[in-house]
Amino acid sequence: MKTIVRQCKRRAAFTIVELLTVMSIIVILIGLLVPALNRVRIYAKTVTQNAQFHSIEAAIELFNNEFEGYPDSGPLDSTGVAYCGAMKLCEAMMGQDTLGFHSRSLFKADGYDNGDPSAVPPIPPRQLYFNPGTDLTARKGPYLPPESADAVEVGDIWTTGVSTSLSATALMATNRVLCDVYTQRLQSGKKVGMPILYFKANTRGYYHDPSRLPGRPQDPTENIYNYWDNRFLVRLGRPGIAPPADVHAFEDPLENPPDRFYKNTENPEISIATGIGRPFRADTYILISAGYDGDYGTADDIMNFKWDYRP
Repeated sequence: MKTIVRQCKRRAAFTIVELLTVMSIIVILIGLLVPALNRVRIYAKTVTQNAQFHSIEAAIELFNNEFEGYPDSGPLDSTGVAYCGAMKLCEAMMGQDTLGFHSRSLFKADGYDNGDPSAVPPIPPRQLYFNPGTDLTARKGPYLPPESADAVEVGDIWTTGVSTSLSATALMATNRVLCDVYTQRLQSGKKVGMPILYFKANTRGYYHDPSRLPGRPQDPTENIYNYWDNRFLVRLGRPGIAPPADVHAFEDPLENPPDRFYKNTENPEISIATGIGRPFRADTYILISAGYDGDYGTADDIMNFKWDYRP
């Protein structure tokens, strides 16, 4: 009888083997579940990014109807200062101060027009974009809702290198770009995505060939799309990552000329049929998001057309 009482008073408990078995099963389940959740999260972001592209495309068409042409995407402004396609897209959609695009804009990085030095007396350049009290009547748009446009200053993405890599002045840090939905916390402390690259088609061009890349950004090109249009921005690297890992795949130093952009924007169906390289959307424009990894030129990039990655 005492033996039975002692056995009843003993506490039921799991053995070490049982605990290790349960823990192993939990670890295996987590290992299977986390990659699946990551894929779901990436897929959801991709859907959101495509929706953002549709919104931007609708806004670009509004701009096109208003001004009878798509926004320029050249790498420089009329004074030779670096003012690339991504920045010009943001100005066209939102204005440099997000209060709307100025109808007399010349897409200059400093926000001034050229004035008229031949007038008597000479008319000096006048500031166009930062005078909301008197200048709003000349504005068009914004073509995107300001609260969802993700218009971010370049200096909030890259805290170093902007003044030396883009221009001789820190003004470039204050120019805005439209950012994608793949947000990350950067050195600036802000949580933003990477700039959406914008390339306008040169309808007078005929080729899609990296060997015809101009020697300087101001040189003419025979290509329909000019990689130089956003190269200054891409060359700033992946923000917050130390060299040499900061280099974007579009800027692979082993690729000279850097042909990954031309490979992955080429339309293989037309190119195979004609024997001449032809890009997707040869008569309009290309939008590129760096995708989930924040690296331009990799397989997870999002573009405003269906494409297959080619390294």
